[in-house]
Amino acid sequence: MADWENLRYFAAVARSGTFLGAAKELGVEHATVARRVSRLEAELGVRLVDRRGKRLTMTPAGARIAVMAGQITGQVEAIERTASGERAEVSGEVTISAPPAFAAAMLAEPLVQLRRAHPRLRLRVLGETRYASLGQRETDIAIRFGRPTTGALTASKVGTIAFRLYGNPEYIASTTPEHRSFIGYDEELDGALQQVAVRRLAGGAELALRLNTAELQIAMAKAGGGLAMLPDFLASGDPSLTPASDEEVVDREVWLVFHTDLKGSAPVRVVADCLRDHLPRRLR
Repeated sequence: MADWENLRYFAAVARSGTFLGAAKELGVEHATVARRVSRLEAELGVRLVDRRGKRLTMTPAGARIAVMAGQITGQVEAIERTASGERAEVSGEVTISAPPAFAAAMLAEPLVQLRRAHPRLRLRVLGETRYASLGQRETDIAIRFGRPTTGALTASKVGTIAFRLYGNPEYIASTTPEHRSFIGYDEELDGALQQVAVRRLAGGAELALRLNTAELQIAMAKAGGGLAMLPDFLASGDPSLTPASDEEVVDREVWLVFHTDLKGSAPVRVVADCLRDHLPRRLR
């Protein structure tokens, strides 16, 4: 009989196409994924992947089994969500995913207060720029900039964040608009609205600095490295930063999202209610 964990690892390999991609998705080492797939091949007595080249290729048997493994994975995850959704006691662990800077600035106060009220509740906060999967139970609750359009999700708008172009006051005063440099995220966030605005303002020129967090962008902008599209909640009121223009403003809606299967989970409901109550007071 095939080990369920080995099937889960193989399903992740089938989705990503590489051992490395599956390792990143599952939060484990590359070698662990390769070992799990080898074990599954041994259990089933059939080769599932062709390991030649940089990208893995599914064998005919591997392609068929990958479809079934994906279906099994989805069913098991649905069972786990349903079981979690039936918990009535406010205890256990709830995972919240949010952009790192937002999590640090907006979530600490309400979550600490919530823990005082419910000491048996354990909270795990993931500060990450990627979107953790709600369907695959990578997170229970997610804070998203923009409303999700796919999946069986319950979503509530909790406010709006304004992004505007900020820079060091001395840098802005000493450079003319045509000689200013621009700071942005790395390529994986090129689709974010604030990143699109920065690239448009750069007029086709390459971004002078690409960084993977808002905190690093702030540090570079404060040091005079250029202009960055930053959220008001981080940059407004900082004497080392000033808006380069009040005309270039990007508004991002902030949504609180969780899988609909978790509606009945008391721990998830309590955390979601806490954030839905607190965040609108801090946002527009």
